Amino acid sequence: MTNEVRVPTLPESVADATVLTWHKKPGEAVRQDENLVDLETDKVVLEVPSPASGVLREILRREGEVVGANEVLAIVEAGGTAKGPAAAEPASAAKAEPKSAAAAQAAPGPAPDDSVLAPGVRRLVKELNVDPAQVEGSGKGGRILKSDVMKYLDAKEQSEPERDVEAAVPQLQERPPLVGDANRPEQRVTMTRLRARIAERLVQAQQTAAILTTFNEVNLQAVNEIRSRYREGFEKKHGVRLGFMSFFIKAVVEALQQFPIINASVDGQDILYHGYYDIGVAVSSPRGLVVPILKNCDQLSFGEIEKAIMDFGQRAREGGLSYEDLSGGTFTITNGGVFGSLLSTPILNPPQSAILGMHKVQDRPMVENGQILIRPMMYLALSYDHRIIDGRDAVSFLVTVKQGLEDPARLLLGV
Repeated sequence: MTNEVRVPTLPESVADATVLTWHKKPGEAVRQDENLVDLETDKVVLEVPSPASGVLREILRREGEVVGANEVLAIVEAGGTAKGPAAAEPASAAKAEPKSAAAAQAAPGPAPDDSVLAPGVRRLVKELNVDPAQVEGSGKGGRILKSDVMKYLDAKEQSEPERDVEAAVPQLQERPPLVGDANRPEQRVTMTRLRARIAERLVQAQQTAAILTTFNEVNLQAVNEIRSRYREGFEKKHGVRLGFMSFFIKAVVEALQQFPIINASVDGQDILYHGYYDIGVAVSSPRGLVVPILKNCDQLSFGEIEKAIMDFGQRAREGGLSYEDLSGGTFTITNGGVFGSLLSTPILNPPQSAILGMHKVQDRPMVENGQILIRPMMYLALSYDHRIIDGRDAVSFLVTVKQGLEDPARLLLGV
């Protein structure tokens, strides 16, 4: 019996997808629900599983081809016999599996080879430059799962110096070799759909909005003292580190409530005010910058915010963000400080009308009550659409954010 492998239903905002990577070749054995191919859209990478166990008989859409929803990608013959060594793979793998994960840990064998990893895990360790031999598998027979890779990375990050707010991921994608004249080599790389979409939206923002930026600086001494004082108890209760981002989101929500025009957007000849606070948090991923949306931030606690931010970072690294995670948003926060940026002018994320840029925390001499003291200072930048936001509102909004961070009691008392 033959089964068609089809492109899954795409959201309304996504017209098509590009065939990114096939993980099986024609004639190879496949298992039901095993990932056969990755499809790249302008937001996320979709995994298309096999509809049945059997053999991949034919691939109809090659890597690089553009496909639409419900198009047939390949044919899987249920119960078919694989050709060559692939036919023996499932049986030999099953035979080699220990009876339990505990038994596998008790009798460690050779380091896992990339060839025995699941396709999604193999792609993840390659993108993040992780040595599978260093990762402890929690799956059946000690198999390495995506969650095991992320757990390994989290443990590694905690042993390194703390990185302020944003879940930053190095760009580790391989590039083709330089070609041409030995003294003046060049290379040509096709943009990924995500990078092309980012470029399109940035140009759109520059061409359609009257972008202006206002700056201020914030003293993070009070935030640092709270984090130091409650770090251990917070982590023990919520299972996540108390970072800067929860303070910034709380301060931003308080300021948005006082200045609703900053949370509004342009809709034709109208101004659309939003009575909810969905904050986008710019996060780096191996494929480029993505902005997952933290919904209803005014209803979230510090612990819930930190958990959500950590989850976004993990899923961005493994390509697990969904369309829903990346859709909507009324305001965005981006943090160039994790890369060392001291000051920048962020670009709007349409159709939003404002974006807050955070930067590197740097000890600087400040005058307080007639004394010169060393304080942890950060420059803040608010870019806004001057078509609907006046300078007075933009400056007042940024001052309100600054006040909330320098005196966090305001965030609890709502003053």
